Amino acid sequence: MVHKLISTWVLLIFISFRGLASQVLIPMDESQKDHLKSYGLAYWVLQQQVEVDWLLNYKGGSFAFAHNPKLENEMVVRGITYQVISDAQYNQVLSQIASPESNMDVMKLEKVPKIAVYSPKTKQPWDDAVTLVLTYAEIPYDVIYDEEVMQGVLPKYDWLHLHHEDFTGQYGKFYMSYRNYPWYIAQQQESEATAKKYGFNKVTQLKLAVVNKIKEFCVGGGFMFAMCSATDTYDIALAANGLDIVEAMFDGDAADPGAQQKLDFTKTFAFKDFTISRNPYDPEFSNIDNQQHERGLMESNDFFQLFTFSAKWDPIPTMLTQNHEKTVKGFMGQTTAFKKQLIKSDVIIMGETKAANEVRYMHGTLGKGTWTFYGGHDPEDYQHHVGEEPTDLALHPNSAGYRLILNNILFPAAKKKKLKT
Repeated sequence: MVHKLISTWVLLIFISFRGLASQVLIPMDESQKDHLKSYGLAYWVLQQQVEVDWLLNYKGGSFAFAHNPKLENEMVVRGITYQVISDAQYNQVLSQIASPESNMDVMKLEKVPKIAVYSPKTKQPWDDAVTLVLTYAEIPYDVIYDEEVMQGVLPKYDWLHLHHEDFTGQYGKFYMSYRNYPWYIAQQQESEATAKKYGFNKVTQLKLAVVNKIKEFCVGGGFMFAMCSATDTYDIALAANGLDIVEAMFDGDAADPGAQQKLDFTKTFAFKDFTISRNPYDPEFSNIDNQQHERGLMESNDFFQLFTFSAKWDPIPTMLTQNHEKTVKGFMGQTTAFKKQLIKSDVIIMGETKAANEVRYMHGTLGKGTWTFYGGHDPEDYQHHVGEEPTDLALHPNSAGYRLILNNILFPAAKKKKLKT
């Protein structure tokens, strides 16, 4: 009898111990030592076939999952702040989140998103914020470019990032300053060879075909994310479908003088009523980008504000704006910010600088898929110049600007809830 009582007591202690240590909570508020690596850890946990709860608006958009020693060891190795809590404690958290008075929700992450980065194979004299943060967070990705897109690989991926790119076929409009540089020449040669291989007479025709295949990817359920010049040039290429908007140094013949009047804004994702730049020596593609002299901002006062959405009613923009800061440092790029008056009414604006009447971060749906545009080049390098060294993200593990990129990376992992608005 005594032996039986002791055995029962030991069993109860064991059960109690398991109850006190059954869930892992990764806080994403100011207490987190490395926000960026926390996203990579959540991705890795999914790879271990363990579901992750994304606790929207709870302590900055925290992550939670079932505890086991292997997962805990990985968090220690990656230097991430975490807590091991009991089932009872976690149920209290879930009750707090479920309260009708709270602007919080639980999003189940179930799928490991397969990620592609659209980027040229030739070496570019600048780095890409997305590849930098994916590498730092230890999230795997494939690099694809025009050939792979033309070969039809996009349906194999869930998420596609468009690297700093010029979809108008004007090689970034760097002709005046860099046309004799080896990297510019190599880029032009690569693009011309690919165009010829796929039966196009001009690079502009190749880029339009790529743009349309990416559009098909979105319509079919893909998630597309673009930054810097890959945002406005993508829409410009769509609006100019079938038109010649580039001068002879880019494609061998003159542009259509009436191209502006023939633009079709019904084909674009985000922008309307914009005016393209006809000057091949002007580094701007159109008036979509809010220029420095128009913005009236400097590094010391350049910030944008994230919108707050209803977690229970609008989970998608809520996911995409998860952060420990609602005011984010601005940063420049070839395309820095989007003039608000040139954005279509159905676009969801997620971040803006009201003082400059500009949008920095926005989102939309297309068919079964979605797209997100984010202005600027590098969230931790205010004015990244051609040829500069890449940003060391080990110095910026809590970057609010980089967190927005990683929100988009995990977005395709979510079990979708229907929008209620």
